[in-house]
Amino acid sequence: MKGILLVNLGSPRSTAVNDVKEYLDEFLMDERVIDYRWIFRALLVQGVILKTRPAKSAEAYKTVWTDEGSPLVVITEKIRKKLQKIVDVPVEIGMRYAQPSIEAGIQKLVDQGVSEIVLFPLYPQYAMSTTETVIEKAEEVRKKKFPKVKINYIQPFYNRDIYINCLAESIKEKLPENFDALQFSYHGVPERHLYKTDPSKTCKIDDANCINSQVDTHNAYCYRHQCYKTTEAVIAKMGLSKEKTIVSFQSRLGKDKWIEPYTDETLETIPKKGVKNLAIVCPAFVSDCLETLEEISVEGKEQFEHGGGENFHYIPCLNDEDRWIDVVKILCEEKLNDFYLV
Repeated sequence: MKGILLVNLGSPRSTAVNDVKEYLDEFLMDERVIDYRWIFRALLVQGVILKTRPAKSAEAYKTVWTDEGSPLVVITEKIRKKLQKIVDVPVEIGMRYAQPSIEAGIQKLVDQGVSEIVLFPLYPQYAMSTTETVIEKAEEVRKKKFPKVKINYIQPFYNRDIYINCLAESIKEKLPENFDALQFSYHGVPERHLYKTDPSKTCKIDDANCINSQVDTHNAYCYRHQCYKTTEAVIAKMGLSKEKTIVSFQSRLGKDKWIEPYTDETLETIPKKGVKNLAIVCPAFVSDCLETLEEISVEGKEQFEHGGGENFHYIPCLNDEDRWIDVVKILCEEKLNDFYLV
């Protein structure tokens, strides 16, 4: 019997400081998120970050928390329910960090008689801190607890026509009539992550040709390349000019060099370049969460207005839109069919 497991990032159990601290500890101690040696990672996370950040993050979570709970988990569950109505196999969810865990999600499927799972990391682009860590965690759990279960993993879909069409239609419907620029804000990663995930070892971030590279072995693991390609495909579908679009990267942590340009700095400087009316979207996320609802919609708006901007319009993620559920169904069914070919 076959089943589907949808996997997203995860959220604290509540907005209580201790719950946020527990979540951040698991998240930031992941070696694919902060890729230092364990001792240095522990000194940074448990000796520095967890001393102050949980209280601040807890306050931020309170601004986006709903009566049902964390927006990310709530939306992922809505996706599950809608998908379950249009597929004939069991569908469960799991989170890379906190609950419901990947292990709990697999267990629910196994309890229903499932032995072949299509696991869908809900990230359009590949990164070691997203897709890679989900797959590694799932394999660790499978080998330890469910050795007889087979798992097919859905690969990044940033360049799939069905996804690009879906995203372009969603953005177009939500765009204000008058806007000077459409900003694509992707979650940032340290530059060293790009070098680490490049199997060709030819990555040159400062080389403009990197974005247009046609080397498949490199592109399949290059987060920056995939972000720019997502933007390029979406604006082409929408009929927008490159001159009216901006790409930036948000959510950097620490003092290391992250992918540039940075979203916060961009938001403060573009009003001086004539961008007074801004629309902004976050295509590294398929579900709204703290990084979109608070960091961009609230903090980002303040940064833009502080720089002299006038009208700031945040465009929500795909969330549980029916057209996105249709894309999820198609991508899952492709991998479900792969089991028949083995």
